[in-house]
Amino acid sequence: MSQRVLLSSKEIQIILHRLACQLLENHLDFKDTVLIGIQPRGIYLAERLTKLLSEEYGVENIKLGSLDITFYRDDFRRGDKILEANMTKIDFLVENKKVVFIDDVLYTGRSIRAALTAIQSFGRPEEIELLTLIDRRFSRHLPIQPNYKGRQVDAINEEKVKVMWKENDGKDVVYLVNK
Repeated sequence: MSQRVLLSSKEIQIILHRLACQLLENHLDFKDTVLIGIQPRGIYLAERLTKLLSEEYGVENIKLGSLDITFYRDDFRRGDKILEANMTKIDFLVENKKVVFIDDVLYTGRSIRAALTAIQSFGRPEEIELLTLIDRRFSRHLPIQPNYKGRQVDAINEEKVKVMWKENDGKDVVYLVNK
């Protein structure tokens, strides 16, 4: 198994600032916008972006939630692997709001499909956008594309994108892993 660095810590920081600026450009004061990190790993990206927007760009009262999609996945109870649920924390209304789903890697699109189903339990958003750090564009099973992407990667065959976050893994780095 070999791995090469796709994004260093510094490159991740630069991308986070660019993504924050793109969100700011499209949502200004975030009065009618909510950010929702998709569990488990999208929440690290969502928290980082929220922190950047509030501390660096002065956006106040950003609504941030986390959404567990485990029981909405189409592979739930299909394999031998037992899926563990994460926590959903959405303590605001999404009814008539602009929702921005945030996830670390967009791969097949199935997680986003599950998130689209799961969010309906919290109301009917006016609009839903997708922000992802890594877009694996040649692996899509569903017609889902990000509105905001950090980096597009052409991973093929058995290659896997591994995103590591300082909060969980001790460092910020993105690898392309060859099995």
